[in-house]
Amino acid sequence: MKRTPLYEKHISSGAKMVDFAGWEMPVYYTGIIDEHLHTRSKAGLFDICHMGEFFFTGPAAAKEVDRLVTCRIDDMPDGKCRYGFFLSHEGGIIDDLIVFKFSRDEFMIVVNAGTIEKDSSWVSGNISGDVEFFDRSQDIAKIDIQGSLSQIIMQVLTGKDVFGKLGRYSFAKVKIGVAEVILGRTGYTGEIGYELFFDKKHAFEMWDRFMAFEGVKPVGLGARDTLRLEMGYPLYGSDIYEEVTPFEANLGRFVYMEKDFIGKKALVERSEEGYEKILLGFECDGRRIARHGFNVEIEGRKAGVVTSGAFSPCMKKAIGLCYVDKCSSAEGLGIDLTDGKISIPAKLKKVPLLRR
Repeated sequence: MKRTPLYEKHISSGAKMVDFAGWEMPVYYTGIIDEHLHTRSKAGLFDICHMGEFFFTGPAAAKEVDRLVTCRIDDMPDGKCRYGFFLSHEGGIIDDLIVFKFSRDEFMIVVNAGTIEKDSSWVSGNISGDVEFFDRSQDIAKIDIQGSLSQIIMQVLTGKDVFGKLGRYSFAKVKIGVAEVILGRTGYTGEIGYELFFDKKHAFEMWDRFMAFEGVKPVGLGARDTLRLEMGYPLYGSDIYEEVTPFEANLGRFVYMEKDFIGKKALVERSEEGYEKILLGFECDGRRIARHGFNVEIEGRKAGVVTSGAFSPCMKKAIGLCYVDKCSSAEGLGIDLTDGKISIPAKLKKVPLLRR
């Protein structure tokens, strides 16, 4: 398995390591519930070095990126980020991603760890010779600081009011110590937080800088999953994948249909035919978890399938995401989640599942 530059830090902190998309990653340090609640109340530090970073440069960069992704690029200000997708020619989700715009001549796209090679191959086969494409995933380290204390921490580390100047889905280039950092006001937890991209040679130093703050704890992939699930954020490979479109995944707001992009023709055709299923959240009556693959039943009839399920430390009950027939997608509708052995009563809910 691959290892991030911070592997030794995780081992010395007593992390439980697991295989995630071919990477040996920490699933927890002190416990998933403890790390989840700590992130919600203080600040959690995440090693996300396994993610991919693609760079596009040249006079045609804006035009080419606009054609590759579903989100709108032509009206995007410098220093902003947008969430979107790479789509297949059949309209299926190849990957979900975030676009960072430095200028009309330079963009960065952040992609998922398990899809780096697939995405790189797809991009290379679909761009013109008017733009230079670089996959810098092996050179760049990425850590996230998430939680209510992250604003104060970043103010101290950068010597400026970062939060006051960086709105959500904005970024800036800053210097922390000797490291040049791309600092994004983004994250996967629903909390105030930041994502930092920098040369991997600075990984140890950067990790130690954050860990020196009182109130910061390392957080593994286990709590990262429960945090994102409370917000209803999809996970590629579980909730979204190449066989579903953004509209079926209830993410059509991240598709700008007023432009041309790869996969648009198929989306138009499939929209005319109508979509039979949609991704929604659910909230169980108790703590028992409905796992990926459980059937969704309504009055004894199979109406869908569970894609993600976990116990919510904040809501004190099991929650998850599932695909259900569009004709049976009313919020609050009672459903049963079953694997053929047990049946768990639940209700369909719109996301975010955690309302505060």
